[in-house]
Amino acid sequence: MIDETIASAEHRMKTAVAVLQRELDAVRTGHARPSLVEQIKVDYYDSTLPLNQLATISAPEARLLVIQPWDRQALGAIEKAIQKSDLGLNPINDGHTIRLAIPQLTEDRRKELVKSVHKKVEEGRVAVRNVRRHCIDEIRLLDKEKKVSEDDDHRAQEQLQKLTDRFIEEIDKLGKQKEAELLEV
Repeated sequence: MIDETIASAEHRMKTAVAVLQRELDAVRTGHARPSLVEQIKVDYYDSTLPLNQLATISAPEARLLVIQPWDRQALGAIEKAIQKSDLGLNPINDGHTIRLAIPQLTEDRRKELVKSVHKKVEEGRVAVRNVRRHCIDEIRLLDKEKKVSEDDDHRAQEQLQKLTDRFIEEIDKLGKQKEAELLEV
């Protein structure tokens, strides 16, 4: 039972790190990457879809993204969604494709983005700690119901703490990498 709980915790912690990685990929760094806009939500025919399900996104140049929707009717909706996003980019619609020129980041914008990265990293840490807390509660319940011994309870909690420390370290590493990428001129 304890092994299942720890395996479940590890899986959920990995998922939290993966979610953080996706969120950090969406933070603008001055280089054109499709992941910057892939998850922007677009209102299209009474449903909300991520941009990557409506169009092909490519980066033909270091500072340019080209978005080519599969349905031309989606151009207006995609343009509005990009303008509403917090990326601060101005889409150029030529009737067939949307071009996004990625301007050089100002020092103030870099600092703003670093604060945003710190916030996302902290949310990732909290998610991992919540998984740990939830699993410890499960293990304590097993101990209270006398399904496991106190020694097993303590060993499991130590294992969970080591697991948590490992994933927190991984999250911190991701945050430092993104921060370095943002501050690079």
